[in-house]
Amino acid sequence: MNKHLLADRVKALTPSSTLAITAKAKELKAQGVDVIGLGAGEPDFNTPDHIIEAAYESMKAGETKYTPAAGTADLKKAVSQKFEKDQHIAYSPDEIFVGSGAKHVLYCLFQAILNEADEVIIPTPYWVSYPEQVKLAGGTPVYVEGKESNHYKITADQLRAAATEKTKAIIINSPSNPTGMIYSKEELSSLAEVCVENNILMVSDEIYEKLTYGEEKHISIASISEEFKKQTIIVNGVSKSHSMTGWRIGYAAGEKAIIKAMTNLASHSTSNPTTTAQFGALAAYTGTQQPVEEMRAAFEGRLNQVFDSLNAIQGFRCLKPQGAFYLFPNVKEAAVSCGFTTVDEFAADLLEKANVAVIPGSGFGSDDNIRLSYATDLKSFKEAIKRIAAYVNEHSSASD
Repeated sequence: MNKHLLADRVKALTPSSTLAITAKAKELKAQGVDVIGLGAGEPDFNTPDHIIEAAYESMKAGETKYTPAAGTADLKKAVSQKFEKDQHIAYSPDEIFVGSGAKHVLYCLFQAILNEADEVIIPTPYWVSYPEQVKLAGGTPVYVEGKESNHYKITADQLRAAATEKTKAIIINSPSNPTGMIYSKEELSSLAEVCVENNILMVSDEIYEKLTYGEEKHISIASISEEFKKQTIIVNGVSKSHSMTGWRIGYAAGEKAIIKAMTNLASHSTSNPTTTAQFGALAAYTGTQQPVEEMRAAFEGRLNQVFDSLNAIQGFRCLKPQGAFYLFPNVKEAAVSCGFTTVDEFAADLLEKANVAVIPGSGFGSDDNIRLSYATDLKSFKEAIKRIAAYVNEHSSASD
């Protein structure tokens, strides 16, 4: 291949570890192997019927043409009303951008705000695409460790120490993928104060806001004060909350100038989010929310049934998630005991010998962990835990 064929920006990309593991698991399944995949980050429920019906009816009514680049007026109005109802935040339509999934929205955001050498603070563990999107926009990821002892969350002191004159933004993901941890109002306030002092934009990824368990609830950093709101871009969507991952509808809310820049960028890339999917998203927000609660309750039930047995596996240490649908155990002790120097090798062998697909934590900036998604049926998840426990018991030096 001609060395000049590809751009430097794509040569530097790291492939998504979540998609790679999921693809490998599907390949083995196609070969007849009884693989249990715990890698995919999407609900195992179908999209609610009233959303599917609304999308179908929109097509029959002839709503199959282009829409405005930033989304239909009705959908942006519904998003605005959702913010008012859920977070008590007011956003006008020109402060809202609808894109082709929250991932596309984040991509447009970084393209719109970052110049070469601008720094973006990314707490670890992080969602796999954050660093790559920052790099694609010419920015520099700056990693700050969310310590396990602090439930994988960073502190204001850590943020203050990491901030420089080049710091443009920080990404805050609460509830978190991959840890499931939630920042409290006090923790968010302390981080926001540092951001205001240093003129750092807060990118608040709230895609898992509806999936919370126990007493800790999601709080949007923009809802705490008007000052914080001005310094925040919220990113959200219907993928996780309404089981619409394939529909690809996400949105951002915040500063008008940023939203306009994202809109201009999208007008030259996607033209507009898929029209039919927008009508589905409109129904998601204007229709009944009962399916959202039913799905949340199902995930919480699974978590409570599988957590103790996972945490009891020899060499596993796991904090109980407060949201999302992932478990993120520290398995370094188990990996070493089974004869591996890295958790990546341990995870690869789990797939080959125990037929369980998990995501190595290295893809999330946390080498000692693995991520398991309980967005799968309870029977399969329980069987997966049994297989992992049996594998560890068989291969661990402590069992010799």
